[in-house]
Amino acid sequence: MIARELSATRRPQGPPRLKDVASKVGMSTATVSRALTGRGPVSPGTKRRIEAAAKELGFVASYHASSLASGRSRNIGVVLPYVDRWFFATVLDGIASTLTAAGYDAALYNLQGENFRESVLTDFLLRKRLDAAAVVSLRLTPGETEQLFSAGIPLVGIGGSLEGAPTISVGDLNAGLRATNHLIQLGHCRIAFIGGPPEAGRSFPMSSDRRRGFERAMSTAGLPIHERDQLVSDFTFLGAYQQVKNLLAEPEQRPTAVFAATDEMAAGAILAARDLGLEIPRDLSVIGIDAHPLGEAFGLTTIDQQAHHQGTRAAQLLLRQLAGEPVTAGHELHRAHFIARSSTAPPGSNSSPA
Repeated sequence: MIARELSATRRPQGPPRLKDVASKVGMSTATVSRALTGRGPVSPGTKRRIEAAAKELGFVASYHASSLASGRSRNIGVVLPYVDRWFFATVLDGIASTLTAAGYDAALYNLQGENFRESVLTDFLLRKRLDAAAVVSLRLTPGETEQLFSAGIPLVGIGGSLEGAPTISVGDLNAGLRATNHLIQLGHCRIAFIGGPPEAGRSFPMSSDRRRGFERAMSTAGLPIHERDQLVSDFTFLGAYQQVKNLLAEPEQRPTAVFAATDEMAAGAILAARDLGLEIPRDLSVIGIDAHPLGEAFGLTTIDQQAHHQGTRAAQLLLRQLAGEPVTAGHELHRAHFIARSSTAPPGSNSSPA
């Protein structure tokens, strides 16, 4: 008799199941499922009770079982041109952290040339049965977006507009205007620009738009643009370092300020100036765009394009689409924030403006 009673009260072998959590809290499995997956209405108090019971029992929701029931993979593709550069890595972190909190996984696709791009867009994204996709800094053709839409894959773009899809970016041309006007208002008349090479037609013109903003600001102010002051680098610290060091090596033709299209290149410009014995900002003012952590160490004045926030916002738009909420297929233009530090000042000044 005693043995039978012990057997009846012994916990079942194997991991706890959904119905074990439901039994513990005295609720239906449907309510417990809604609370733990986030799909469906559950009051905050009930959700907390269910989550506490699940944690106590060691229950982990099976997304595989959930996927079979819902027809979803709970997997979202993220397509990037690079993963080893700060902006793209930071955008990816914003996307991935938001998706993880919502119970989704991120599948990363790092494009390596035109042929691989075609494979990703026409094969991998469709074959992997993704629930949705985020495309970063890549200009898709109407045919490519239509292929994704036809497969039932919601899409969000970052960096520019895509036909039929919600997209997010900062205004790169406006950021270039603001950075250059900052230097002009400080009294600089000879300003160099360093950016990347012209973008191919399959990428958004980030660097080119920032260069256009520079040119427009200089033209509006009636200032000349010297051809030797227009530098092209590979967006890296070392690449910009060498380009700017070559430029500054001739004192009689030296600019008093440099606008770099990214903070990494701006930091390279600062180090080049220092290695030539120049003081920042007395002999050379430098401004960048990004809000890269490296910039704070260099006292770099910059324009924060909120890379992490762009990723977070993109993921939120995808999750809203997956939840069946209406999302406008338009472009969200986010205003970047100006961060004044010690790398910019009037020519000949030892201190930055307040």
